[in-house]
Amino acid sequence: MDKELRVIVSGGGTGGHIFPAVSIANAIKAKRPEAKILFVGALGRMEMQRVPAAGYEIKGLPVRGFIRPLWSPRNIGVALDFLKSKRMVRSTIKEFRPDVAVGVGGYASGATLDAASAMGIPCLIQEQNSYAGVTNKMLAKKAAKICVAYDGMERFFPADKIIKTGNPVRQSLLETTITREEAIKSFGLDPQKKTILLVGGSLGARTINESVMRHLDLVESSGVQFIWQTGKYYSAAIAEQMKAHKPLPMLKVTDFIADMGAAYKAADLVISRAGASSISEFCLIGKPVVLVPSPNVAEDHQTKNAMALVNEDAAIYVKDVDAPQTLLPLAIDTVKDEERLAQLAANVKKLALPDSADIIADEVLKLAGK
Repeated sequence: MDKELRVIVSGGGTGGHIFPAVSIANAIKAKRPEAKILFVGALGRMEMQRVPAAGYEIKGLPVRGFIRPLWSPRNIGVALDFLKSKRMVRSTIKEFRPDVAVGVGGYASGATLDAASAMGIPCLIQEQNSYAGVTNKMLAKKAAKICVAYDGMERFFPADKIIKTGNPVRQSLLETTITREEAIKSFGLDPQKKTILLVGGSLGARTINESVMRHLDLVESSGVQFIWQTGKYYSAAIAEQMKAHKPLPMLKVTDFIADMGAAYKAADLVISRAGASSISEFCLIGKPVVLVPSPNVAEDHQTKNAMALVNEDAAIYVKDVDAPQTLLPLAIDTVKDEERLAQLAANVKKLALPDSADIIADEVLKLAGK
């Protein structure tokens, strides 16, 4: 009888960190149902709600990101919170006694894996992006294994620790059994028409939202229909602006889409930011996509993520600054071009790395057994 496996999983801040973390935990539980898994996140960040909703316990740390410029006096408080978080993690590790620690990026994973490695716990980190995040670069020397989704990551990490696994995605997206017709009808739209899905994330939706608002007349005359996730932060302002326009039955506006499996199934073309998790999803489901990388991310990593696809003719790229003027007309032309859609779908599918969560879970089990 195997001894009870105990795993700490740490990271978060965005869905791009949380979805892979939960997918890895689920894969570990599938292989070792008796495993005890404890998440460690940052207080006030979205993991504190999303992880319990997925059925896992989470401990919150007062850790937060450094403020730029780094010499800002406010970083004294940030540094003190980091040291406090490390002390809290050390106490948690002593109490929980993990066999292995997994970090997926984000503020909390820095404090957690730093403490875990100092206490002799083997560590694995998972880097979602094509340009490594600051936390993971700092942790690389302390990690036993580094799971990545892109080639060329030896620029950031020791080559002998790297395993190319791809990014785990939300399993519900792959398991959805809904048909395209059912999916489109669930949004109150017409299955006979081409459909464009617009998702800008939560705070990252501003440019995509502006691109739609500038072209409402084109939306009406295009012969195409749209599912538009505005993000909760912008929803009230957009609803107010839409009142001034006549009703547009071909435009389904919502602040949040709970069933992304249905939304992707309904869409002939997706307009999206270029977060690593989203890109992995497009590859696995073979979905044509126009990528508008957010410029407001560290090291401009979304542009680097996008270009990994664009260079393989597996996605279309629109620069953030150009999007309000060009994004909607380009997307409408593209969704009407069957040959182009088929080409994009075939090329993006070639870049898929399936079974990522299973492969990472196997590496976690190997480390735990050492």
